[in-house]
Amino acid sequence: MPRRSRLFSLSAWTRTYQRSLKAFAQAARAVRPAPAKVAAPRRAAAVASAAAVGARRRPGRPVPARGEWLSGIAPGPAGARRYQLYIPPALGLRAGETLPLLVMLHGCGQTARDLATATRMNRLAARERFLVLYPEQERVANAHGCWNWFERRNGKAEAEAATLLAAVDLVARRHPVDLARVAVAGLSAGGSMAVLMAALYPQRFCAVAMHSGVAPGTAESAATALAAMNGRRAAHLPDPVAAPRKADAGAAANGSGGAALPPLLVVHGDADGVVSVRNAADTATLWAQALGAQPGALRTLQRGRRYATRVTEYKARGRAVVVVREVVGLAHAWSGGAPRRPYSDPAGPDASALVWAFVARHWGKKTD
Repeated sequence: MPRRSRLFSLSAWTRTYQRSLKAFAQAARAVRPAPAKVAAPRRAAAVASAAAVGARRRPGRPVPARGEWLSGIAPGPAGARRYQLYIPPALGLRAGETLPLLVMLHGCGQTARDLATATRMNRLAARERFLVLYPEQERVANAHGCWNWFERRNGKAEAEAATLLAAVDLVARRHPVDLARVAVAGLSAGGSMAVLMAALYPQRFCAVAMHSGVAPGTAESAATALAAMNGRRAAHLPDPVAAPRKADAGAAANGSGGAALPPLLVVHGDADGVVSVRNAADTATLWAQALGAQPGALRTLQRGRRYATRVTEYKARGRAVVVVREVVGLAHAWSGGAPRRPYSDPAGPDASALVWAFVARHWGKKTD
């Protein structure tokens, strides 16, 4: 009898876990809004102006067509992950010259190509001369294409973070990347993974940007991810991974252990029904406390007919090290992204330009 009771208990736990995972996946799945209603900011607040998971994807490389769009595979502790790398055209590099690298992490139901197309980050990279790395989650690792930022209890989140870092190092060995000027940004699950990576490896990134993501440390498994997305779990910073030996190129370029967290930009829509906007404030507060930064006065900005933005800057020693941009009326989508694309709302302020402007201010700078 005891054996039968144990098997029954294990089966019940498995069913509970599966239900939680299914609920998490359904919450992360957004619905394509009707094109004519994109300008209605608060209509279907949770509509996730993001797009249907099964939306048709256009073939070919993302805009701009010029430049190199390279494919690769990076092995790591979580297994191999594919990636796409954008290299701007006509760089005319001098001998020994290296360029900044921006890592862009997609959300659930997206691919690397989808994120590049929706954000149009390659267009900025071509103009400003930086490389863009787009890692891609394998469906065998997550059926919905989500980065497993929430699987901390079994170590899968940390393994994926280490694998993504391995992709950065692989690209740096093959291309002219300045490892002292590497930043990471992401949307939704990608944004959640971006802040986790920055917290685990603060010495490796000069800046991080989280768009519509979940505060770090709020989930340990799929069963707790949904509550974390709804902003109902306390946030806390994970312990950083010990810095690599000096022989490691990244450590040599970016310092050693004990580094302060990199500056953080948070962009989130207040009409997001998939990931609660409470995660924006929770992440900013957590980061600011670690950096000894104090919040300034709340400002409201608006350009033309785009959605208004409530901005709070947290400063340490006169320098803004955490910036929160809460976009009024934006659902679960990349603000100011390409029209008629999944997880993209062109009516918001240009998040790609905001990310670039924030990151560029911190290339090669440290907060400690």
